[in-house]
Amino acid sequence: MPIKKFKPVTAGRRHMEILSSEGITKSTPEKSLLCGAIKRSGGRNNSGRTTARFIGGGHARRYRVVDFKRDKIGIPGRVAAIEYDPNRSARLALIFYADGEKRYILCPNLLKVGDTVLAGKGADIQPGNSMKLADIPVGTNVHNLEVMPGRGGKLVRSAGATAQLMAKEGKYAYLRMPSGELRLILLECTATIGQVGNLEHENAMAGKAGRTRWLGKRPHVRAMVQNPCDHPMGGGEGRSKSNTHPVSPWGTPAKGYRTRKKKPTDRLIIRRRAK
Repeated sequence: MPIKKFKPVTAGRRHMEILSSEGITKSTPEKSLLCGAIKRSGGRNNSGRTTARFIGGGHARRYRVVDFKRDKIGIPGRVAAIEYDPNRSARLALIFYADGEKRYILCPNLLKVGDTVLAGKGADIQPGNSMKLADIPVGTNVHNLEVMPGRGGKLVRSAGATAQLMAKEGKYAYLRMPSGELRLILLECTATIGQVGNLEHENAMAGKAGRTRWLGKRPHVRAMVQNPCDHPMGGGEGRSKSNTHPVSPWGTPAKGYRTRKKKPTDRLIIRRRAK
């Protein structure tokens, strides 16, 4: 999907680069797969206190129900349309199954309208088909990975993401994640063949501040220009780092300090992600 550039008729257009809608074949979502508008918190918790900073505003969005479990085993489905989803970077593929049911799936790269997708052991190694890791050949690129069998895909779901099945040993599969991390996942977990589509998403440029506000992102204020009551690095006459190390607003060191807690899944990580 190519990047669309504009003539610099205004300051906002000069640097704007957006994704063209070339691969999208349907402009309105499937009504039966829509939920209500997503409730936005503005970064506040139930007490009204800010817990996630610089969030607020943005265009209203309706949630599309996406099939991450891919549990239509052995029932072929035809790709009816490729659609835009405002809630994620990937595109969605609308699938019409042979039994009459309609579902959304993440649209893999190279999947086109009219193609057939299948889930289960007998499926071909083609983009969009889903099966257990035990049935996928070593070296295959996959996405929409389950962490626990039957709970639906949790990993490798953003635009352009792909993981590679490196090896199988015992009841585990070795997978190289998009971050470079090498980790173990149970062979009973399912994955979808191929790479997530919309590869050019990372090359898009907002071009103006207003476009990021449409996405619900508020201005990110640097620590040094805040008041001392708002940040440990704030205050002072003129620019001053105050001879302190960079920290978060709550005093946690911001560079090089390990904040990850011990998790049960740590034992499944063979190699940490590349720094």
